[in-house]
Amino acid sequence: MKVVAFNGSPNKEGNTWHALKMVTAELEREGIETEIVHVGNKVIRGCTACGGCMRNQNEQCVLPGDEVNEWVQKMKAADGIILASPVHYAAMGGTMKSFLDRAFYVAGVNGGLFRHKVGAAVAAVRRSGGLPTFHELNNFLMYSEMLVPTSMYWNVIHGTKPGEVTQDSEGVQIMRVLGKNMAWLLKLVQNGQGKVTPPEREPKTYLNFIH
Repeated sequence: MKVVAFNGSPNKEGNTWHALKMVTAELEREGIETEIVHVGNKVIRGCTACGGCMRNQNEQCVLPGDEVNEWVQKMKAADGIILASPVHYAAMGGTMKSFLDRAFYVAGVNGGLFRHKVGAAVAAVRRSGGLPTFHELNNFLMYSEMLVPTSMYWNVIHGTKPGEVTQDSEGVQIMRVLGKNMAWLLKLVQNGQGKVTPPEREPKTYLNFIH
C-alpha cells in the first residue's frame, strides 16, 4: 500500500512538512509506503471553469505548464492521500487551493477517481486559523466520498519557526494517533476487498435554486 502526502507550504521543510513526517512515520511503521510531494513552492494557476476536463474525459486538466495532472495520477494510484497546509489569513495557502480545486474537479468529473480512498487533512499554524484551514481541506475529501480517519482532536499543530511544532506535545500526539488510525483504516479497506461489496457510485444530482 502507498500513501501520497501533499505539502502546501512554500517552505520545503517547515512546520507543515514536520507534521507530515510525524504522520507518515506511523504509516511506515505499519509497512505502508509514503511519498511527500512539495506543492506550495510551485506556480499553479487556479481553475478557469472551462469544463475541458469534463468534455475530454481523459483525467487531465487542460491548463498547461505545471504538475497538476501528474499529481492527479499519483493520487489515483495511491491507497491513501494526505492534504497538509500552513495557515494564511485563516485559510489554506493559495497555491494549495489552486491545486486542489483543479485536481479534485478533474477526479470528480472523470468517474470519481479518489472515491473510497483513505484521506486525511493536516493544518500547521502559528496561533489562530487552524480549524478553518482544517475544515477547508476536509471539504475536498468529503465531497469526493473518501474515507476519513480521525485522531483524538482536530488535526492542527502549532509552531512558528521551522521545527517548532515538535515542541507542541499535544499536536505531536494528534499527528501520531492520526497516522496509526490511518494505517488501521487502510488495512481494513484492503482486507475488505473482495469480501465486502462497496456501494455503487450514484450519478450526481444537480439542483439550481434559481429557476
